[in-house]
Formats: sequence, structure tokens, C-alpha cells
Amino acid sequence: MVATSDPQAFTTVPGDRHSEVPKTLAEPVPRALSLFDQLGLWGNLGVSLLGFTGAIFVLQPGGPGTPELSLGAALAAIALGTVLGTLAVAYSGLPGARTGAPAMVLLRGLFGAELSYLPTVLNIVQCIGWGIFELVTIATAAHTVAPALPRFGYVLIAGAATGLLTIRPLGAIRVLRRYATSAVLIVMGYLLVELLRHPLPGLGHGTWSGFWAATDTVVAVAVSFAPLAADYTRHSRSERAAFFATLFGYGTTQILCYVIGLLALLTVARNPSDIYGAFIAVPLGSLAFAVLAARELDQSFADVYSTAVSIQNLRPLWDRRVLALSLAVLTTALALWMNIADYGNFLDLLGSVFVPMFGVLVVDFFVLARGNWDLSTRSPARYAMLIPWAVGFVTYQLINPGYISWWVAAWTRFGHAIGFRPESWMSASICSFVVAGLLTLIGGGLAAVLRRGGARRGSAAVEAVPS
Repeated sequence: MVATSDPQAFTTVPGDRHSEVPKTLAEPVPRALSLFDQLGLWGNLGVSLLGFTGAIFVLQPGGPGTPELSLGAALAAIALGTVLGTLAVAYSGLPGARTGAPAMVLLRGLFGAELSYLPTVLNIVQCIGWGIFELVTIATAAHTVAPALPRFGYVLIAGAATGLLTIRPLGAIRVLRRYATSAVLIVMGYLLVELLRHPLPGLGHGTWSGFWAATDTVVAVAVSFAPLAADYTRHSRSERAAFFATLFGYGTTQILCYVIGLLALLTVARNPSDIYGAFIAVPLGSLAFAVLAARELDQSFADVYSTAVSIQNLRPLWDRRVLALSLAVLTTALALWMNIADYGNFLDLLGSVFVPMFGVLVVDFFVLARGNWDLSTRSPARYAMLIPWAVGFVTYQLINPGYISWWVAAWTRFGHAIGFRPESWMSASICSFVVAGLLTLIGGGLAAVLRRGGARRGSAAVEAVPS
């Protein structure tokens, strides 16, 4: 059975080890990824060189020069933030596993076809930005290990490798599972043991002030994959495999990644900006760090591939292979040209858009619609869904407006005007997700009551008509 160019529901078929992602959205979707394939994918995505350096935002959530969290508080923030963030990603991927639709196409069911274009464009911008970030990170790390080749040379190599991986994405995931996952786990285990050989401060030495801000940082990193999750879970052989592979694969390695970064900061790193050098200073550190730098390609691959699939929500019949290769060229060129450091705060702002949106998605899909969404290109607009999303976004910004000075000043003034002052226990990610989800649930309940009332009035009117 072949799907039409405007499917009401995607056609899914059993896959095998040689199945690949279809070229367009009009073709059947192979259920080809096993539990272990997905554990390999998400386990690798949970490890990031940016995650190692991001441990400083857990240790010092208030910024440079502020008191450090105690080791116990930092470890608790890493564990809790990872569990909460990964649960959101795992639930966000389940609709893809159930329907066979990629992430941005699912938003047709949530907002309607045309309204789904807005978050789709935002996600495209976000994914391209993170793809550039990853290429720059890979090149910087590789140049640190082997400085003989100029950094732009590593950008070109990483960009070419990223493009090749996106041609056969399911094949790339299987390669990650077979080879990269084992190497990464060995390297991370080795680094963890080496760092634990150094003396550490006591678990209670430090403060718990800023615990929720640190937790929020970890949550946000995990939730950043929510707009991508269904692009991969749609190929899962079962919903159970998709959920548990995401939860345990990503969760385990993100915790390891942050813990290793935290231990490096507390033991061998002379300053937070030299954490790469701290890893290399460990015996066999250059070899271990080279493996991690090469493994970072899975991050750039995921960003570029998901950008291509997101574009297909706008143009369902465009060939995703052509799109992915074109995007790989674009991100490589921009990585050579842009000062990506100036773009980082904007990417964090974009990320905050998707946290409350997926709170709305999870509640509407699983509780209100119970999986019955119209995913066609003619699905009607659902403007009411914009309200809880917008309120969730406002909640996020009132608690944590980020680092862009004029943006922070604007939200601070707004908070003062309405008498809101964020408390230290408030997590922007958690609060915005919960607020958006609760408003969706309340709105859905009110709509159901109004429908029943209208139906009763209509029935009463029919009975009142004389025969």
C-alpha cells in the first residue's frame, strides 16, 4: 500500500536492516529501528562536548564569581534535570512512533496545517544554528588534539562527514549502535575513573542556593531534543522501544556527561574555559578526547537531518536527500563565516519556545485527542492551542529570560509591572511545561462541557418541535 501525497494517516510498514527513510512524505514509513538501534542513537546524542563545558552552569548557576553549588547539590540537579527533561523528550517522541509522522508534521494535528508552519520555521532556524555550533565545536576540539591542520580544515571535514551520514540516516543510526556507542562508553568510563582518582570536596561543601536554576539548565539541554524526537521514533518497531530507548539511552549518557564535566571542573581544570585541555591532560586523554570529538558528528547529523525533515512539512514532496546535502553545505559555509558565539543566546531563546509547546502537545495528544489527530495538509487551524503555548512561553521568560540584555530588561520590567518576582525554587522549563499543559487540559475540559451543553440544547429544541 502506498500513501497519497496528502495522507490523513501515514502508512507504516515493517522494516529490516536494509530499510531506509523514504525520500518524501508521500511514501510508506519503515518500522526499522530496534530497541538497541535507538539506545545507540539516544545514548550517543546524550553525550556532547557542549555538555562537558555546560557543567559550569550547574556548578555556578548564578554565573562567574557566584557561590558554587555543593557537590551533592550539583549531582542532584544533574540527575533530576536529566530525568525530567528526558521524560519530556520520550513522551514527545511517542506520537511519532504511533502515527509514523515526523515531529513538525505532528504539529499539523496540534495547530492545524498552516499554523504548524510557524513552529516549523522556528525549528528550521534552530536546527541550522545548532548544526553550525556543532561543526565549530568539532573543529575546535579536533584542532586542540591535532593543531597541525587549521581549524577551517576540520570544519570542512566535519561538514562533509555530516552530509554523508544524512544520505542514509537509518544506516547511520545502525553504525552508531554497532561501533560508536561502545567506544563512547569505554572512553567515558575511563575518564570517570581517572577523575575520581583525584581528591574531591565533601558532598556538603558549598551551597544549595541556585539548585533549581542549575536543574533548569540540565532540563533545557535535554528538552532541546523534543522538536527532533519524532523524526527518529517514527521508525521505531514499537512505541515501548521508542519510549524506553529515549529515556534510558539519553538519560544515562547525559548524566555521565555532566558528571564528568563537573568532576573535571572540581579537579583538573585550571579554569572553566580550558576544560578541553583538562581532559587531554589526563593519561591517554588525547586519544579519549579524539574519540569524543569524532563522535560529536552524530549531533551535527541529527541537526541537519531534522532540518531537512522539518522542511518537508512545508514541502512534502521534496527529496530529503537533496535537502540534507544542501543543508550540510549551508551549515559548513556558515560555520566557516559566522561568529557563532554571538548567536548562542538567540538559540537559547528559540529553545525556550519549544518547552511549553511540547507541554501542550503531550496533553492534547494523549489526554484530549487520545491520538486522533488530523495530520493532512488540509487540517483546520486550531487557534485555541496558541493560548496555552503563549502563556507557557511568557511563564518561561518571566522566570528565566536568558542573556540578551535588552530582552532581559524588557521581561524584568514586565515582571515588575504585574508584581511577579521569580523565586529561587522556580524552574523555567518545568513551570512553563506544566503551565502550558494544565491550561491545555482546562481548555479541553471547558470545550467538552460547551459541546455537551450545545448538544443537549439541540436535542431539547428537536423535542420541542410539534409533530
